[in-house]
Amino acid sequence: MELFAGIMIPFAGTALGAACVFFLKHEMKPLVQRSLLGFASGVMVAAAVWSLLIPAMDMSEAMGKFAFIPGAVGFLLGILFLLGMDKLIPHLHIGASQPEGKKSSLKKTTMLVLAVTLHNIPEGMAVGVVFAGMLAENTEITLAGAMALSVGIAIQNFPEGAIISLPLRSEKGMGKGKAFLYGALSGAVEPLGAFLTVLLFRFVQPVLPYLLAFAAGAMIYVVVEELIPEASQGEHSNIGTIGFAAGFVLMMILDVALG
Repeated sequence: MELFAGIMIPFAGTALGAACVFFLKHEMKPLVQRSLLGFASGVMVAAAVWSLLIPAMDMSEAMGKFAFIPGAVGFLLGILFLLGMDKLIPHLHIGASQPEGKKSSLKKTTMLVLAVTLHNIPEGMAVGVVFAGMLAENTEITLAGAMALSVGIAIQNFPEGAIISLPLRSEKGMGKGKAFLYGALSGAVEPLGAFLTVLLFRFVQPVLPYLLAFAAGAMIYVVVEELIPEASQGEHSNIGTIGFAAGFVLMMILDVALG
C-alpha cells in the first residue's frame, strides 16, 4: 500500500494542479507562472543531487576513487536520452509559436500535452528507480527517502498541471472537464514508468547507481533546456530565481529530514 501511494503521489500533484481550471477563470499571471516554473526547477535540481546522484555515488563507494564513474556515465546518458526524445517527439511549449521535434500533423493541444509529458518522463523514472532501490537489498535508500522524493516531485507537478490546463481553457476555449483531463493525462506517464521500473527491480539492482544518475541527468536536461529559460523570460525575471531558491531549499529539507 505504501509503495502504491508513493508512486501515485506525483500524479496526484499533477491532477490537483490541473483541477485549478475549475476554480480559476483565467490563465495564471506571468509573474506567478514564472515563479512556479522557477520553484519546479529548484525542486528538480535538489532532487537530482540529494535523492539521485549522491545515493548513486554512495552505492559505488567500493570502487574507491572511481566511485564517480556510475554517476558521471549515468548522468551523461540521461542528458543524451532526453536530448534524443526532444528531437524525436513533436511537442509545443506554452507561449511558443512553433513546435519542436519531428514535423507532425498533430493538433496543437496534443503537442502542448506532449511537451509536459516529455518533462514528466524523467520524474517518473526517478520515482520508479528510487522505489526499486528501496525494495532491493543492500542499498541506503529508505522508504522515508523515497517518499520524500515523491512528495517533492508532486509539489513541483502542481504548477505544471495548472500551467497546461488553464491555457487550454482560456486560449483554446476548451471545456473545463476536457482541459482538466488533458492536464491530468500529461502526468500519467509518471506512475506508468514508475510501476514498470519497480516490477523490474530485481533486474535493475546491479545497475542501480547508473539508473539513479540517468534519471538525474534527464531531470537536469529538462530544467536547463526548458524550465529555467521559461522562468527567465520577460520583465522581473528574478522572480524565477527566487522561486528556484525556494524549491531547492524545500526539496533539500525534505530529503535530508525524511531520508
